[in-house]
Amino acid sequence: MAYKIPSKPRILTTTVGSYPVPDWLAALPSEQAVIDATRVVFDIQRQVGIDLPTDGELYRFDVNHPDTNGMIEYFIRPMAGISSVVGRSVTDEFSRHHPMGFRRKPAGVVESKLGEGSFNLLVDCQRAAAVAGGPFKFTVTSPYMLSRTLLDHHYGNFADLTMAIAEVLAAQMPKLPTACVQVDEANIPGNPADAPLAAAAMNVVLDAIDKGTERAVHFCFGNYGGQTIQAGNWKKLVDFLNALHCDHLVLELAHRPKSDLDALKHIDKKIALGVGVVDIKVNHIETPDEIAARIEAVEKKVGEGRVRWVHPDCGFWMLKRSISDRKLEALVLGRDKYLGR
Repeated sequence: MAYKIPSKPRILTTTVGSYPVPDWLAALPSEQAVIDATRVVFDIQRQVGIDLPTDGELYRFDVNHPDTNGMIEYFIRPMAGISSVVGRSVTDEFSRHHPMGFRRKPAGVVESKLGEGSFNLLVDCQRAAAVAGGPFKFTVTSPYMLSRTLLDHHYGNFADLTMAIAEVLAAQMPKLPTACVQVDEANIPGNPADAPLAAAAMNVVLDAIDKGTERAVHFCFGNYGGQTIQAGNWKKLVDFLNALHCDHLVLELAHRPKSDLDALKHIDKKIALGVGVVDIKVNHIETPDEIAARIEAVEKKVGEGRVRWVHPDCGFWMLKRSISDRKLEALVLGRDKYLGR
């Protein structure tokens, strides 16, 4: 059963995706443990009053992955046409032709036409839906972000590779039992020249989502150990954001300069704004007053009623659970304080 997103209050709270993996799940992983842990993650969010929680992405975590917690590999490895065999020569080639700064080796090598393979998002979404206890959001990494992690030995063209990934992802979208599908992108803020390609690829995925399911797109400037990975600003991306076929945006703003707020005035009014008001790059626990002030600062720029969602800047996987949970509480209390609830 796909529950509906609540219509009130006028500003809703949500999370972005990942949650810190519980120690007991990491120590003794199993399918039942993932189900139990996902139930816990949902319950933690619902107890503090999050309107649209995420499943925590616990099943995507790879303890052996040093860069992005295994999120990229979760999408890449099951696809047909990609080899995960990455030796010295592949690593050297990737560093010469497709440097990503913090990523030293590719997630895989594209050796033939991409296909479904063993990729099955429906199963993981169904697992979450079975224990969600209400409306929830399911997340998908954008085709542009995925293509930048690959070494291409087949398509010979970055645009063709990106669109091929988009088609594979789009085929996974129908009938997902969720109230909202969110496409995640953390690379385009630092590469605005690729905006037309990224938008076209993301729209292929967004257009495949079932009618009646909320379509969200999350953007951040990257996060690894509290570091911002991508340079850039929101002003350069306004046209890109307006080109997306989404219902609302999920934007990193708490860890951004105040000047970034000016760009929000130029986002098409048909797209609802989701603003980051919780900084996940620091351990500081925001007070309700700080959260309320951040919401107020945005609405002073864009006008009352434009902000539909408030959330953390990004996922919580790099923080301690005690920190994440207290930030969640502050998010709801701050939203309530701002609305006078």
